[in-house]
Amino acid sequence: MSLDLEPIAHALDQAARTARPLPQFSQHTPFDLAQAYDIQRASMARRYADGERSIGLKLGFTSRAKMAQMGVDSLIWGWLTDAMLEEDGGTLGLDRYIHPRAEPELCFLTRRVIDRPLTQLEAVDYLEAVAPAIEIIDSRYEAFRFSLEDVIADNCSSAGLVVGPWSRDFSTLANAGVLMRLDGALVEAGSTAAILGHPLRSVVQASLLLTQAGISLPAGSLIMAGAATAAVALSPGAHIQVEIAGYGECAFSCSGHSRGERP
Repeated sequence: MSLDLEPIAHALDQAARTARPLPQFSQHTPFDLAQAYDIQRASMARRYADGERSIGLKLGFTSRAKMAQMGVDSLIWGWLTDAMLEEDGGTLGLDRYIHPRAEPELCFLTRRVIDRPLTQLEAVDYLEAVAPAIEIIDSRYEAFRFSLEDVIADNCSSAGLVVGPWSRDFSTLANAGVLMRLDGALVEAGSTAAILGHPLRSVVQASLLLTQAGISLPAGSLIMAGAATAAVALSPGAHIQVEIAGYGECAFSCSGHSRGERP
């Protein structure tokens, strides 16, 4: 008997809208990877029907160690919408989230349609610019616990993004220093080399995943390349700043209380 995926897609959509966490579906209604992406697609369709617009995609498991930990040999991916964009230097209202965390990343802007698998040498020719960025992740599951299938269905925990100044210089991407500060104190330090050994490999992987799914990515789309360090939990009043050597910085402040911190 086939599994009805629509109730799961609806539940995840409602959890994201109301900031109310759900138990893991894998604990009572298991589904496979293909079904997980079907659920993700159905859940995102609800957002598009309500007026949100797709602006690109995000990649997850860009760390080889994380891949090994989860027993997978490829990245996972989810979608970004215009409603997820937050202003650089602005204020993020935590009341829209359950247990939000911030990750330092690079964001690419495409200048050509990606409609086939690319090599790393070709990748730069498909890009317009690169920027320091922060992804806000927020699992819709209780206690931020989930299986691989659960997180894919949940649009890979994608919740928001902040993008800093754009640069057309791709020459020092391979091993740029990454610093993340919380209220001025350094909390994470790393390198862009943590993103698959070279961030451009995320663009290559994105092209492969898109091709496998039979989807093309329009010019002018964003690609969030994946986290360069561990994530940091967000709390009321916190100020998050990310700096990537040679590419500048971006930041935001937090207001209000997330669902997990409300009295």
